[in-house]
Amino acid sequence: MDSTSFYRIIWRWHFYAGLIVLPILLWLATTGALYLYKPEIERGWYGVWTQRSLPGDAASLETIRRNVEIQTRGKVTRIERAADPDASWRVGVDMPDGAKRTAFVDPVVGLVLGTMRGGGIMETVKALHSLAIAGPVGNALVEIVAGWAILLCVTGFILWWPRGTNKALALRGSPRHRRFWRDFHGSTGLLVGGVLLFLAVTGMPWSGLWGNGLRDGINAAGLGRPAAPGASASDHGDHAVQETLPWSMRDGALPAAHHAHAIGVDRVAQIAADRGMTGALALSFPKAPGAPWVASVPASRVQDSHVLFVDPANGAVLQEVRYGNVGAGARAVEWGIYTHQGQQYGEINRLVMLAGCIGTWLLALSAPILWWKRRKDGRLAAPPRAMPGSRMGAVTGAMLAIGALFPLTGLTMLAALGGEWLWRGKAPV
Repeated sequence: MDSTSFYRIIWRWHFYAGLIVLPILLWLATTGALYLYKPEIERGWYGVWTQRSLPGDAASLETIRRNVEIQTRGKVTRIERAADPDASWRVGVDMPDGAKRTAFVDPVVGLVLGTMRGGGIMETVKALHSLAIAGPVGNALVEIVAGWAILLCVTGFILWWPRGTNKALALRGSPRHRRFWRDFHGSTGLLVGGVLLFLAVTGMPWSGLWGNGLRDGINAAGLGRPAAPGASASDHGDHAVQETLPWSMRDGALPAAHHAHAIGVDRVAQIAADRGMTGALALSFPKAPGAPWVASVPASRVQDSHVLFVDPANGAVLQEVRYGNVGAGARAVEWGIYTHQGQQYGEINRLVMLAGCIGTWLLALSAPILWWKRRKDGRLAAPPRAMPGSRMGAVTGAMLAIGALFPLTGLTMLAALGGEWLWRGKAPV
């Protein structure tokens, strides 16, 4: 197989990958960019609720719990202490009708400034980003798209690899010409493709099938979270509580605790402070008999993650998990997650991830223009097939290897191959 045939194979796979994933990638880029600016959006959306209204020191947590329950007529399940001394605190409340609300609370007297449903507007943005709003089907779709996005990036880099006298970065001609859009699309992909590839790979752990399998595999290999002492039949199934835990600890068994609830929230907060949790803190109340208190640090860097499980009967620390306590596999995945969210390295991290989102839009908008200008004889068709050759099987095998690594993506690859075979009589390679 000559270089032209090899180029056609890669181009054809790149075409199919883009055709399948670009609309969803636009969705993910938009919602992801919004989520990068969660603090700013929440301050703008909820306004004065996000700030304290009274001067002075915070009341006891028990006072805050009691006053919030009186004002909302619900049951407090979680208290989140803000790191910013001027910010209001957030308190999770289970309402009598079964609804879950989050109250913005002035901690000086436990005054409720306002409430929002669940995690509010940014929880909605996150659900839209993960397509969790569409249930298991949406979650599977994100996993499929992430796999195809990896294929899209890999084939894109191969296509743009400089050949002969071509430059890696160029913008030649005018927007009326095909060369301009080819250069624009290729140069943009070269600049942001690495970020897009990183986002696709680090987004995979959130997926259902692949992400859960990865977590189970890491834990089984002893590279994940430490095993929970005992076995608690109950869990902290509250979505907001799960959000306070590191990825490796979500959906896992909690340490078993005594059924008695003899200690209060202030005692738990003091135990957490004695273990170094003196800043921002999330305290989750036991959800059922046998469940522990959960104290966690809403960290912005993976190395600052810290979780404490406390027995509600006697205040004994059942388990303490810090960054150094988890295995190398979990640390690597959680580093990727924090970086994916634009938190690990501060503002520069967020700007790089935002550039990836903007670059995705530019790639998605330029791709159909380039396709339109490259069409032959006025036909909107896929790129031409390569002639059979010795390297064709190797390329197909490499594509299918990606499909084997990401099973849901692999199934759609087979569907694409099968559909092309039925339509044209040959596989799309």
